[in-house]
Amino acid sequence: MKRCLIAMSAACLFIGGCMHENKQQAPEPKPGAAETPKQQEAPNYSHVFPLTGLPAKEAVNRRVIAIMVNNHPKARPQSGLQKADIVYEVLAEGDITRFLALYQSEFPEKVGPVRSARDYYVELSNGYHALYVCHGWSPEAKAILEAGASDYLNGLFYDGTLFQRVPFRKAPHNSYITFANIEKGAAMEGYSLQDNVAPLPFRADAPQGEKAGQIDIIYSHRSYAQVRYKYVADQKCYFRYSAGEQTVDYDTREPVKIQNVLVVAAKHSVIDSAGRRSIDLSSSGSGYLFQNGIIKQVEWKNVDGRILPYEHGVPVGLVPGKTWINVVPDLDIVKW
Repeated sequence: MKRCLIAMSAACLFIGGCMHENKQQAPEPKPGAAETPKQQEAPNYSHVFPLTGLPAKEAVNRRVIAIMVNNHPKARPQSGLQKADIVYEVLAEGDITRFLALYQSEFPEKVGPVRSARDYYVELSNGYHALYVCHGWSPEAKAILEAGASDYLNGLFYDGTLFQRVPFRKAPHNSYITFANIEKGAAMEGYSLQDNVAPLPFRADAPQGEKAGQIDIIYSHRSYAQVRYKYVADQKCYFRYSAGEQTVDYDTREPVKIQNVLVVAAKHSVIDSAGRRSIDLSSSGSGYLFQNGIIKQVEWKNVDGRILPYEHGVPVGLVPGKTWINVVPDLDIVKW
């Protein structure tokens, strides 16, 4: 009934199934070394991954998986963020952000720590018709998920089965899930893992404009709530930092590499004594798009649940690759 998202070789947390990954490019030849015809040939793929714009060897019909990832200082470094096609970073309570990581072109063995749902993260996930994965929920998120807003897997009901607690961190910063267990949970709940995902707009030309090689987003004066992106020209990507520490994978130490950084301002309102928020993601607003070390001032729009950049009413294409979207209460906290 379901086509495999990944090939299972074990069911435990840290020995997951063989994950499908993109074919890696051949290493750069050493200076002075003769290039062989094989090195000069580029793969001629007729398909692309819809959320990265990168070549795919075959038609892509996998469903997007959206996972809530903890970004409390005690949850860093996280596992699996480097494989996400898109990551939304949005404030939860106080000055702590959480990540909504969207996976479709490639999948890590595991992701975590997994954290609880908020209604606006569910809204963002629904823009990609994703299977939503969380551990816990706010009253607002509980209400809409139980009403059928989205297919979901919640660690509240699968703690110790699909979700596993690691011994080197304390709750609530220690819940992890493997993609093998996501596949298992989807089968148990009757969720399809196939989907025709609408592609994002991508550009073929090089961005032009004001240079901005470093971006700082200051969610508060506390260092743990400060984000930095640095553009590395020879790798054609941004590296990300939290509190001065580079964002890398806990297990492999592989750094997060990003081709597009979109920062958008949206109205934030505190709605209860716990400090939970309502965030207006439906109205359009102002933002900045960073690509190839260049900044462009844009207007963002919510298009069928997706936050996308526009200029003069025309969509601005993304550079093929990974995209991180920071939702902020005010663009004044963004410096470059």
